[in-house]
Amino acid sequence: MSNSALQVARTGLDAQNTKMRVIANNLANVNTTGFKRDRADFATLAYQNVVTPGAPSDAQNRFASGLQLGTGVKLSGIGKITTQGTLQNSDNALDMAIEGSGMFQVEMPDGTTGYTRAGNFKLTAEGNLVTSDGLPLIPAIQVPQGATSLTIGNNGTVSATLAGQSEVSELGQIELANFTNSAGLLSVGNNILTETAASGAPQVGQAGADGLGTIRQGALEQSNVNIVEELVNMIETQRAYEVNSKMISATDDMLQFVNQQI
Repeated sequence: MSNSALQVARTGLDAQNTKMRVIANNLANVNTTGFKRDRADFATLAYQNVVTPGAPSDAQNRFASGLQLGTGVKLSGIGKITTQGTLQNSDNALDMAIEGSGMFQVEMPDGTTGYTRAGNFKLTAEGNLVTSDGLPLIPAIQVPQGATSLTIGNNGTVSATLAGQSEVSELGQIELANFTNSAGLLSVGNNILTETAASGAPQVGQAGADGLGTIRQGALEQSNVNIVEELVNMIETQRAYEVNSKMISATDDMLQFVNQQI
């Protein structure tokens, strides 16, 4: 029985260590544009059934509760909390924030499509709109040299005044993608997510239509990490880790006592 207690406490240590790592990653990305915080989810391990509830206790009666011994805890998954982050004005015409659902689409180096909430875009020497890592926006938007008064509407329409012209010209249309289960997207780093079987296929459309959010030019979505909440979670996790550690020490003392007395 004591050996089982050691095993259960060990699973608790592993679980709390993983949760602390998730919290650390959240705090590390507190200033990452468009970052969505993670949450560690846990589940009980299989129970050891000594007596099944409802099993016959004698010829006429049955056990009301039975006897089941837990074998510990396991990590069942790490899910993303996709709540809206605070929008902060940047006064940069190339910065964009999404109010509501949806993600920007970018072309990955292997030709596949990546998705991001980070709208801190840049211009290449050719005038193409790209991420900080140089990934082109999908659909491609090219700003001609000498264009002024770049405007991005709430519906994603990109317009500018071209050199030698007085009227505003439309340069393209930014489309957003949404997923039935956005928490099922795969994080590949650099603020990029990719499609998985769990997320489902993307629904692509114009901003502000079909449930998609709108685009705000000159603003960035901040991380949705709440520092106070994460610090509280960190303290709770630390205390839970200490309790499991004390359980191992107590079980070890019990075993030592048995060895000395018997």
